[in-house]
Amino acid sequence: MSADTRFQEAASALGYSFEGELKVGGNYVPLLRDGTTLYISGQVPRVGSSVVVTGRVGEAVSLAQAQVAAKVCAMRALALLQRELGSLDKVRQILRVTVYTLSSSGFTQQSEVADGASELLHSVLGEAGKHTRTSVGVYQLPKNASVELDLIASVKV
Repeated sequence: MSADTRFQEAASALGYSFEGELKVGGNYVPLLRDGTTLYISGQVPRVGSSVVVTGRVGEAVSLAQAQVAAKVCAMRALALLQRELGSLDKVRQILRVTVYTLSSSGFTQQSEVADGASELLHSVLGEAGKHTRTSVGVYQLPKNASVELDLIASVKV
């Protein structure tokens, strides 16, 4: 089964579509290519024009909801890669993922939030989805998003 098929299955399982325009805001590009390395700007859990998971994790947002948010962020990043490459099968390796969690003062499960994204990347890309990772708790994120994710990928020549 192709990575593109697994991507569509993951989108269906989440109950969201990642087709159409992926809205970005600000004076930046969502994806930048340098040779075989692709850099994906921070992605919040936005579907269409709505950020679907907002609020502080450990207060208004549960760990499970934050993991879904991380998956949506990862799906947005994969959608950008797919559009750039024509197929996710051209991803050689996800090199690095950083996951930022809008955390309450006592919340310490940032790595478990990031597991949502890591599991999704591996399920869609297989071995190419394995990556290095940093997970960070932060005081605030754009649009009150519960999670933001950026990544770096290497692609096949």
